[in-house]
Amino acid sequence: MLQTFLDADSIESPPGIGLAFAEACHAKGARIVIADLKLTKEGEDFISRASDDNVVFQKCDVLSWNDLHDVISASVEKFGEVPDIYAPVAGIYEPSFSNFWDDETNGYKTIRINLEHPIQFTRLAMRALAGAEKHGVVVMVASTAGIRATYLASLYTASKHGVVGFAKSMGQADVDLGVRINCILPGMVSSPLWHDRDDGMKDWGKYNDRKGLETSDIGECMLRMVEDKKYEGGTCVLKTAYEEKIQEEGHSILKAKYLEYDPSPRPEPDLSRIVRALDKERGKKWT
Repeated sequence: MLQTFLDADSIESPPGIGLAFAEACHAKGARIVIADLKLTKEGEDFISRASDDNVVFQKCDVLSWNDLHDVISASVEKFGEVPDIYAPVAGIYEPSFSNFWDDETNGYKTIRINLEHPIQFTRLAMRALAGAEKHGVVVMVASTAGIRATYLASLYTASKHGVVGFAKSMGQADVDLGVRINCILPGMVSSPLWHDRDDGMKDWGKYNDRKGLETSDIGECMLRMVEDKKYEGGTCVLKTAYEEKIQEEGHSILKAKYLEYDPSPRPEPDLSRIVRALDKERGKKWT
């Protein structure tokens, strides 16, 4: 049976992309852990509608490594195994407390939430899957901002460029560990990122003048990326109201392209330290 993990920060929690993906997975028979600072009304409604024991909530602050670790532990305690699928979807979009223009004193939580937390959770997912000696998928959420420049939302843009770069860099994990690490690049989506705020971002970003998507469109696309192995490790899928396409090819196709033309030729790196690190984690029970 498909098992999945959903991770959402309270600023982009259900009814956002995380809930949409959870609903799509649950319809396929998935067992689900939803992790958040707290459940929203929509999240509670989803668990109530599920009316089975296949959905569980785990409190989690995505800025805490221990909390992220404990979400996987919650899956082991509830379902008897680590998850197969991991979706670190927490995200914020230039809030007043963390953006380039208004607050420079407390660090940039936009970078920590949007970029650091999915990287940390990917590492935990790899460790869990290696220990269980099972294959799995990590679906990260980037944005069209990850391939373009946005002066209005410079920190958000930087964080999403980082997600795309990280996902591309992790393509080899598909070969070495059987873990596909991919990401989706949504265009404008009708979600709490836009609606649950009291500043002028909707006007500044011309929200009402743009053609957008529903969160269900993104959730269903993420599910296709999980189920179809053509999306090999490192694949990045662009999904907007106008098109859906593979924006960045997976590891094997990219490697073949570099054999044809590499703008900066270099010797293959020595990956033995990574192999040793993974070998230490294989078959190791999750604690």
